[in-house]
Amino acid sequence: MVKFSNGMWWTADGVVIDWATEIIKSEAKADSIRCVASSKRINHRGDTLNTPTITLECSSPSPDTLLLTGYHWKAQKTTLSGPDYELYPGVDYQKLASGRHDSLTTSKANTNLKIATDTLSATVNTAPGQFNIDFVSHGVKAPTSISASPDHLLTKLGWRSVGYIKRNTNAGHPNASLTDPDKGERWFTMQFQLSVGEKIYGLGERFGPFIKNGQTVDMFNEDGGTSSELTYKNVPFFISSRGYGIFIPCPGFVTFEVQSERTTRVNIAIPYESMSAYIIHGPTPAAILERYTLITGRPALPPPWTFGLWLTTSFTTSYDEKTVNEFLEGMDKREIPVGVFHFDCFWMKGFQWCDFEFDEDFFPDAKGQLSRMKERGYKICVWINPYIAQESKIFDEGVENGYFIKKQDGSVWQYDFWQAGMAFVDFTNPEACKWYQLKLEKLIDMGVDCFKTDFGERIPIGNTVYYDKSDPKKMHNYYSFLYNKVTFEIVEKRLGKNQAIVFARSTTAGGQRFPVHWGGDPMSTFEAMAETLRGGMSLGLCGFGYWAHDIGGFEGKPDAALYKRWFAFGALSSHSRLHGSGSYRVPWLIDDTGEADQVLKKFINLKLSLMPYIYSTAIKTHETGVPMMRPLFVEFPEDSYVWNVDTQYMLGPNLLIAPVFNAEGDVQFYLPKGNWYGILDGKVRTGPGFFTENHDFMSLPLFLRPGTAIVLGKEPAAGSTTRQQATYDYTDGITVLVNPGEGIDAEVEIPDSESPGKVAVVLQIKGNEASINVHIAKGTMKGTWKLKAVLPDGSIQESPLN
Repeated sequence: MVKFSNGMWWTADGVVIDWATEIIKSEAKADSIRCVASSKRINHRGDTLNTPTITLECSSPSPDTLLLTGYHWKAQKTTLSGPDYELYPGVDYQKLASGRHDSLTTSKANTNLKIATDTLSATVNTAPGQFNIDFVSHGVKAPTSISASPDHLLTKLGWRSVGYIKRNTNAGHPNASLTDPDKGERWFTMQFQLSVGEKIYGLGERFGPFIKNGQTVDMFNEDGGTSSELTYKNVPFFISSRGYGIFIPCPGFVTFEVQSERTTRVNIAIPYESMSAYIIHGPTPAAILERYTLITGRPALPPPWTFGLWLTTSFTTSYDEKTVNEFLEGMDKREIPVGVFHFDCFWMKGFQWCDFEFDEDFFPDAKGQLSRMKERGYKICVWINPYIAQESKIFDEGVENGYFIKKQDGSVWQYDFWQAGMAFVDFTNPEACKWYQLKLEKLIDMGVDCFKTDFGERIPIGNTVYYDKSDPKKMHNYYSFLYNKVTFEIVEKRLGKNQAIVFARSTTAGGQRFPVHWGGDPMSTFEAMAETLRGGMSLGLCGFGYWAHDIGGFEGKPDAALYKRWFAFGALSSHSRLHGSGSYRVPWLIDDTGEADQVLKKFINLKLSLMPYIYSTAIKTHETGVPMMRPLFVEFPEDSYVWNVDTQYMLGPNLLIAPVFNAEGDVQFYLPKGNWYGILDGKVRTGPGFFTENHDFMSLPLFLRPGTAIVLGKEPAAGSTTRQQATYDYTDGITVLVNPGEGIDAEVEIPDSESPGKVAVVLQIKGNEASINVHIAKGTMKGTWKLKAVLPDGSIQESPLN
């Protein structure tokens, strides 16, 4: 928590702030503006002495986006040293510039300095004694705006809103500062105005209140579990209900006081001499996300098989090949299709994490075991982390070659809090990256398909030296980005584009490029189930397109009711994994009645039948950065109520889901305008409005949006002994489910499961409840296709399509 003020008028003890007070110099360049502000009124020439200044520069690096940079001392090392986020990855700058159609202009007048596009502008008040920057939307209204004008203020930097801060320094004693110039702390702050009713979302995977107003949010990755303000995934980006987002491109510590210090502002501060902020215009949340992920990178596309059910050994359980086979055979016996098996920590010998070798005492024929599992159609994942214990077989190799983070005296930085004497792989060293990838490559050769990249948060910041001389405080969060990037890239290199994933816990801005991410370690409670959803939606609003969570919770053993409710939610998430800490998570060990078996079977088969829709949504997420699991306001931003909803979500644009967070099955949910079709119960509910219902363990509120259609895949033949997979021919024997509402005019894409990222069939669907026309605009049909159209009473009118 970093607060510099004591109420509106006073600073906190030991704090001196030089506020931008008056513009003393300004210029308009061809593609940017620049101004210098003094920290006091300049009434005469003597006021130009002993007066610190703040310089501000503003440009527009991409459409509907402004980049504002402020600095105090521009040549300070703490400002210039890396690491820095990889911005605009893969973007052709010349193509981006030549493709702009938003008429970027700059101007300078008597009392203002301005940079503007057709839709967005920043105007600096340059009148004597004034300081103000207005950020204005032009020609397009925010969905929540009540103004009749298409032009409206997004936010502004007003009186005492941009400042350079000295805390516990010699600021009041200039001569003393000459002898000890680095004493204390230096910070830079920008404090953006919040309008009446404005709400803030995002800032990484945060498990507390979904709306961030009233919270202090610090960007510092930590392993704190899900039931705390700490988080594994800090992202210095937020979305406002007023139609804009703000991204602070600093991988180091950033603090956000969201109406928690000044009640009309978001106070943002970093402990450096300069600060930059991207102001990203929407006006819709989806448009903001698309522009933000242009800057930080779009999520890679996971292969279809990753959307099936993942089963793990859990964390501290004892297991060997016999245990693994019993679990997989037990799931087959109960006709619960498993697509991926994950070996957690103890596939390696204790005290030797990570040596990347199977423990021979428990897995004497690991290569053969993996081969046998692959023959049965399972994909394989193994747990890793970036820490190498001193008992690891490869520790000495890493020391001798300088592959670990060091202390200032040149010795290796070691730690006991996890594995005894562990060192940290230095991913700023290219040779260390290659060395680490070689270890993983041997596992890929054995049959491993992906890696669970656990940890990456407990990264040292004191007495620390990196190979490339990076600032350790900036590297603390950024380390997770490098760790996942190095791992993802070797999997992609070996298995191919659109065939690679990691299963990551820690990350920061840009980490969405290396999916999938899961939500860390929740308790086995309904409250933790709800906070998990809040965390996933907050992370999704930072461009992370694909997300999973520990079904049933991690800490503790879930009771049967929690396990069944959580699985219904987990199966209708982007990715679905059974996992735990000290207990196995196969259903028959949790619920001896057999009902959990049936719940798992029902909901994973439902997910597999939805794969044509799910994978089509995944492709769109890859292309746009809009997450698969999204808050309702991403799809219905004009509905003012949905900005308050944090217990429901949309899976893609067309499916609304309200998980049940109690054993009894009681659930209250909200539906926006229109006739919503209940896919599980065949009933229609008409919104807008609230509904209170009771659902048994075989159900939950799952609705098809009015005026939309989804494609359901072919179900396995009756009596088939072949385990259903997430990868199958999505064009063979499909069912088109249409909820025409007041009318439908939609295009539905059916992906090619064998060529990830490509579309096999495009359907054009038009009509109303009386008549639905389906036209194949691209591709061909296989097998027998069916059309199911929802009638107002919830009944289905079924007809063949070929």
